[in-house]
Amino acid sequence: MAEAIEVTGSVRVPARALTVRAVRASGPGGQNVNKVATKVDLRVDLGAIEGLSQTARDRLLILAAPRLDANGDLVVTSQVTRNQSRNLEDAREKVRRLVAAALVRPRARIASKVPAGAAQRRLATKRHRATVKQSRTRPVGDD
Repeated sequence: MAEAIEVTGSVRVPARALTVRAVRASGPGGQNVNKVATKVDLRVDLGAIEGLSQTARDRLLILAAPRLDANGDLVVTSQVTRNQSRNLEDAREKVRRLVAAALVRPRARIASKVPAGAAQRRLATKRHRATVKQSRTRPVGDD
């Protein structure tokens, strides 16, 4: 059984929320890749994560959306090394970073006023384009 993942002092992913499965890795590796299951498939039940506020939970669902399976579990895989235990640690670190990213509240965007010079330049450009297009039209009455 996998052990819990500590994200912060108050937020943790309990061991009961983790399901670890080892599968054969893809890619080069010679005969070893056909025999040894070094790729780690780590599944996390997001509802069981302890200490998350509702807003952080919502952010986590948005961040993890591409990695969710049909059951709503987070699926993280790792096959960066030829060692199963190091791949498991890498997958656990990916989960920890993802949950930590969900804890960070995004900065509120403060609407800023368009500078007067920028507005004047935009309008001058529009006037110039209008005169260029106007000069391309056929004169009226010269048939």
